[in-house]
Amino acid sequence: MRVTLTSRKALGTAAVLSIALGATACGGARSAGGGDGPQTIRFSHVVAAETPKGQAAEKFAEVVDENCGDELTVEVYPNSELYGDEDELQALQSGAVQMLAPASAKFTTIAPQLQVLDLPFLFDSVDDIPDIVSPDTAVGQAIYENQELADRNIQVLGLWDNGLKQLSSNTEMTQPSDLGGQRFRIQPSDVLQGQFDQWGAATTPLAFAEVYNALQQGVIDGQENPYSNIESQNMHTVQEHITESNHGYIGYVQTINTDFFESLSSELQDCVTTASDEAATYNREVAADLNDEAKQTIIDADTTEITELTPEQRQAFKDSVVPSVWEDYADVIGQDLVDELLANEQG
Repeated sequence: MRVTLTSRKALGTAAVLSIALGATACGGARSAGGGDGPQTIRFSHVVAAETPKGQAAEKFAEVVDENCGDELTVEVYPNSELYGDEDELQALQSGAVQMLAPASAKFTTIAPQLQVLDLPFLFDSVDDIPDIVSPDTAVGQAIYENQELADRNIQVLGLWDNGLKQLSSNTEMTQPSDLGGQRFRIQPSDVLQGQFDQWGAATTPLAFAEVYNALQQGVIDGQENPYSNIESQNMHTVQEHITESNHGYIGYVQTINTDFFESLSSELQDCVTTASDEAATYNREVAADLNDEAKQTIIDADTTEITELTPEQRQAFKDSVVPSVWEDYADVIGQDLVDELLANEQG
């Protein structure tokens, strides 16, 4: 039987830590159950269960539960219950967890080319995303066929969306210079640091779970996230302004420990792959709706003024970072890939 989200919360923090320690002791190829019993995929992530990633993770677990018989179960640990930003990738590589879906920026140190997804204004709308990141495109190949991930015992199963990012601060921001002198939280990505450098802002990498407190205490002035992340973490309650800039993308790379995946029978591998595809389709269906709902919740809360940039204002933000930031990181992302993206941008 799959452990549900509700029953896992009842386990308490001590039990969760015990599971994590037991997983580490058991290694990556077998579940905590070990032996010839059912295999267990521990799926850890750092956002709330009601976000697009949280719902996609639950959808993945449901499909596995329905289609993989009694041989495979999935336990989903949301909201940094098991591992946080700072240690989840190490947990995946060691086999302490079997599955993650980190934002692409989290792979900066181990697979820098994935920062292609951090390029500002890579997408003009969510409708552009599927075509640009499909597995047969240059961007898709950089993700799905990434050798640096393969070398670290990580296999990519899919890419989930959380939509496009907005800027929040206690200062109204309608032009790039409005960000000057402010300090923004970023994910640990050189590309994101370069983006804010161009806007005259300082940056601080922080774990997702730390952002609300950092905003509340004035450690940082602002941050960037889709509406669903802003609302689910109550960031809007400590930010007076949100600029609807749609300037960047948060994509989650669904990954599995390679040793664990290869220890499964071919039938179970097919089941996992199919469940991943279904979860990705479901994710795309719900992400836009959830962001719209979160935006309305923020409006209803009446704590934050939302500024929707005019096309001219958004273009000014874009012109300040494209192509300059794209070209600055071509040596990291790949000159050929950046050249192709710029050619498509101009064409």
